[in-house]
Amino acid sequence: MKIHFPSMERRRAIVAALLTLEGLIVIALGIFLLIKGLTSHIESISALLGVIVFAFLGGAGLLIAGKGFRSAKNYGRAPSVLANLIALGVAYFQMGAHFWASAIPLALLAFITLVFTLTIIPTT
Repeated sequence: MKIHFPSMERRRAIVAALLTLEGLIVIALGIFLLIKGLTSHIESISALLGVIVFAFLGGAGLLIAGKGFRSAKNYGRAPSVLANLIALGVAYFQMGAHFWASAIPLALLAFITLVFTLTIIPTT
């Protein structure tokens, strides 16, 4: 059975949109953690700051990777693969904890983005 994918340009646009969505989700998580940290009692401020910084940097990285795909560059490929493999691992552990409401959408988003990323073969 042969799988028919959209054209290369269409796949690039899909991956760019999905990476932008992922980046915005991660940045939104960072903003949520920042607000949560400012409005509640924190046991370990350094751990929270580390997660917030990681969320903002990771989200920015995903946005930049999406920009790379949008402009037909290849510098977004490795970050896209790495981020989505990590997301699949996170979804796996969320499924193990029966946290289905987050695990299933995360797994679907990561899998679809990963498949489309891997089908874009660099031409240069």
